[in-house]
Amino acid sequence: MGPKKADGNKGKGDAKGGKGGKAAGGGGDKEKDKAQPKGGNAVKVRHILCEKQSKSLEALEKIKSGTKFSEVAAQYSEDKARSGGDLGWMIRGSMVGPFQDAAFALPISSMDSPVYTDPPVKTKFGYHIIMVEGKR
Repeated sequence: MGPKKADGNKGKGDAKGGKGGKAAGGGGDKEKDKAQPKGGNAVKVRHILCEKQSKSLEALEKIKSGTKFSEVAAQYSEDKARSGGDLGWMIRGSMVGPFQDAAFALPISSMDSPVYTDPPVKTKFGYHIIMVEGKR
């Protein structure tokens, strides 16, 4: 008995990154995606970046007390994304590890009722309070 080829189900079409990525493909493909993520995964993200943890915690308290995320970002964030902390659409692989992990773990939320990282996420840039406005 020799090995049989199933010509209609080679699985090569799945690797092209089409929209039907959730179709049956085998567990191996998912692990490959984790090790080497390719396009198709993006988040629309806002953040507040502070060099010092104490300042980021102060910003966090402002958000908790009801101040809009964008207003706190404009006041506290120490990076160039001062327009309400809006970083726009970020693709998986273009962010530093801890920031990316936190961003993709967050649910989609809005400025009216933001869901954000608490405590702030520490990266080589400082402390980030992150919220996600969209995923694709």
